[in-house]
Amino acid sequence: MTTPPPDGLIVVAKADCPTCRLVEPLLTELADAGPLQVYVQDDSDYAAALPDTRYDDTLEHSWRLETEFVPTLIRMEQGREVSRTYGWDKAEWRAISGLSGLGEALPVMRPGCGSKTLEPGIAERLELAFGDVQLKSRGIDVSAEDDAIEACYARGWSDGLPVVPPTPVRVLRMLKGTTRDPQEVVGLMPPDLVSCTVEKVAINAVMAGCKPEYMPVLLAALEASLEDDFGLHGLICTTMFGSPLIMVNGPIAKAIGMNSGNNALGQGNRANATIGRALQLIIRNVGGGRPGEIDRAALGNPGKYTFCFAEAEDSDWLPLAQERGIADGRSAVTVFPGEGVQGIIDQKSRDPESLARSMAESLRAVDNVKLAMAGDAVLVVSPEHARIFIEAGWSKQRLRETLEQLLMAPGESLLAGAGGIAEGIPTRFKDKQVPKFRPGGLLIVRAGGTAGLFSAIIAGWAASGPVGSAPVTREIKQEAT
Repeated sequence: MTTPPPDGLIVVAKADCPTCRLVEPLLTELADAGPLQVYVQDDSDYAAALPDTRYDDTLEHSWRLETEFVPTLIRMEQGREVSRTYGWDKAEWRAISGLSGLGEALPVMRPGCGSKTLEPGIAERLELAFGDVQLKSRGIDVSAEDDAIEACYARGWSDGLPVVPPTPVRVLRMLKGTTRDPQEVVGLMPPDLVSCTVEKVAINAVMAGCKPEYMPVLLAALEASLEDDFGLHGLICTTMFGSPLIMVNGPIAKAIGMNSGNNALGQGNRANATIGRALQLIIRNVGGGRPGEIDRAALGNPGKYTFCFAEAEDSDWLPLAQERGIADGRSAVTVFPGEGVQGIIDQKSRDPESLARSMAESLRAVDNVKLAMAGDAVLVVSPEHARIFIEAGWSKQRLRETLEQLLMAPGESLLAGAGGIAEGIPTRFKDKQVPKFRPGGLLIVRAGGTAGLFSAIIAGWAASGPVGSAPVTREIKQEAT
């Protein structure tokens, strides 16, 4: 690139702009008064008679000068910009040029036009070509005749549904959603233990259909899932049903449009669907966790496509993230080794004691009615059910403690072989009262539509606990992008 003159004026213009055409005759007067460099974005004939007019066909000069509008007039002194204006403003052009009679016959003011550097897709292409951001991932050439989506299928990048082809422009645009260095290693992605960079996260976020503003949530969810306590490697490789479930708390959920209401566990919300899907694609495409290979799930569950929702925080109940140590007003994700959704239908209970008993009996079915302290569980309480507890003065903690008491069972009834069922717990528990869940193994969140006396259980992987998988909560970094 030609270095701008250390002293003098720079004009950036395009012939297609009426205001640029308006000021074109003035450029000779500016050139006669001192050094003038003209960069024209679209037509080599514009101001062609001037000795220092350059056709900026690559737009590199315009981009490096951070041009947003044309015409732009800049004064340089000792290689540094000291003043700038854009469009035609007679007073400002006279002040910057030092020519008191400049443009006497012209109107006082005329608006300019947008710079070609800001046209859709152009800014990212210029940043990739001339900026500091350099994508390191291997590029794949797909000819214009090929279908890019089919090319992604052919390379095994899909979860079975179409993905958005991760072009360099799309990836760069996704990276604008975070201030983190694209080459920062988030962690080693199991099961192959491959380094997963922020750039790799962005690539899979593009394929999943995310918006850039989802990146802080996705990064926090990935970091939480990579903590040792979560046991992601085992969760990927198990023959059981589980996969990461993402629950989001705090202001960011509303800011990015997440769903905590009607159909919160279902389809239809872009943020919910694509954040969960992006994590699953990272597991597949970076870590190598593909079904039939390392992923040995006998049946799997639909959450292996995506499983992500926000907790409804418009009640007296303490949000899950705060229960788990995150400060009020902060945003966080909790990852949980979730299986499928088991509905709880109770449209008759109108007091908290009855409803708690109903929920407890339903929770007994997690994993198997004969199993205890195996899998964790998330109890998703709908607003209508939650209202019964809240109006009676029950907090989440009281509901949890009540359920834990109701779920105690005599060990002899759960022993292997008891009741004619071979499944069960070891004989050493015969004379003990046995809890259904290990301490801290039952999480409660409030979500769903305001109409419907229905709640839900999301069972956890039966390897929950210190040697398997535990829920992990991580604060979402508040990023200014």
